[in-house]
Amino acid sequence: MTNSTRKHTALPKAQILIEALPWLTRHNGRTVVIKFGGNAMIDEDLKAAFAQDVVFLRQAGLKPVVVHGGGPQINAQLDRHGLVSEFKAGLRVTTPEAMDVVRMVLAGQVQRELVGLLNQHGPLAVGMTGEDAHTMTATKHQPQIDGELVDIGRVGEITEIDTGAIQALLDDGRIPVISSIARSADDHHVYNVNADTAAAALAAALGAETLMVLTDVEGLYEDWPQSDEVISRLTASELEKLLPDLSSGMVPKMEGCLFAVRNGVNTARVIDGRVPHSILLEIFTDEGIGTMVLPDGLGES
Repeated sequence: MTNSTRKHTALPKAQILIEALPWLTRHNGRTVVIKFGGNAMIDEDLKAAFAQDVVFLRQAGLKPVVVHGGGPQINAQLDRHGLVSEFKAGLRVTTPEAMDVVRMVLAGQVQRELVGLLNQHGPLAVGMTGEDAHTMTATKHQPQIDGELVDIGRVGEITEIDTGAIQALLDDGRIPVISSIARSADDHHVYNVNADTAAAALAAALGAETLMVLTDVEGLYEDWPQSDEVISRLTASELEKLLPDLSSGMVPKMEGCLFAVRNGVNTARVIDGRVPHSILLEIFTDEGIGTMVLPDGLGES
């Protein structure tokens, strides 16, 4: 019988699915916090692939939570309003006028679009900001530049997280999509919070298995610009030693990863959001892509 030995063209698909099995088992029921940003939030094809990946995680038994910023969209809208974009210590200087624009863009534009993309696959995504149900409380952040405290306006530092609303959504099988805006404890002020920092703080507060940060680079480079070798994994202490030499854009991402793994998150990963389906490649394949940060004294089991 020729039928029994016929080569089936679908066999490689079976191999791929089987390779995912240990990872599916390992991550089942676990919370994964994903910071959405960079090119993945501008390119239409990458946006669609991101939404598919997040829904795939949900349907595969994981509990994804999406946190987003909106740098490029905020810049475009500030330009339209004739407001200048200025950065100090890698953070956006946010005047009260700029804060209105930031809030409008994050909650009214970026979040809505992301919720819409996810909900093409079913009634899953629910948008909220850190203001909702006092999810994120912040105080005014004043970075130190050359030993001086600098006022950068309505930029917040998270002081408290209440995961109740997010947890309720996860328990209901929903995908929370969270804009990185927070309120002051007295409710008088709204703050713009760095989305990398917010994602890391939420991952720790939720007891997430993994924090994933999408970037526009392949990962953390061993010796940039001399070499484009990516460090595939490193411990919290190894990362801490590298922090002073990192480019300013990578600092909040890597500090976020460091905070996460030092506060109960099992792994934090920086992955290349320019690669379609990078989230699935990272979570469900043996090789993975990008850079993985592990707590000190822990290898991957």
